[in-house]
Amino acid sequence: MINNRFMRGILALSLLLALVLSFGCAAKKPMTTQEMEAEARKHIEEISMADAKVELDLGEAIFLDVREPEEYKKGHIPKAKHLPRGLLEYKIAKIIPNKSARVIAYCKVGGRGCLAAETLGRLGYTDVANMAGGWKAWVKAGYPVE
Repeated sequence: MINNRFMRGILALSLLLALVLSFGCAAKKPMTTQEMEAEARKHIEEISMADAKVELDLGEAIFLDVREPEEYKKGHIPKAKHLPRGLLEYKIAKIIPNKSARVIAYCKVGGRGCLAAETLGRLGYTDVANMAGGWKAWVKAGYPVE
């Protein structure tokens, strides 16, 4: 017959293993879109429209429009590359192969651009920013459009 001390030891080890596994495998709390954006903003650079305009004028940054095709066709920042956010992970390497290039992402008002900037960082792009205010703010400021 197995003694009680041995059984208590087995029980303690079982409980410890269950705790370790439950913490390591716990599902993440579901998030709202706003919470996802707020979390992404903690990990990205966000620049103002005025700073983005300076970078456009310098001609060294790549502007990445992550809006849908219909939105892009209605107007975009001059020379901006277009890649809808839903295809970003799959096609960015062909659109922007240089992972150290300066990339400024933008969308209509800033949310998709923010998420895109975070995704680019996770994909290894090292010099990425989101343009605060997005396309709407750019147009409102009277900056150039194509």
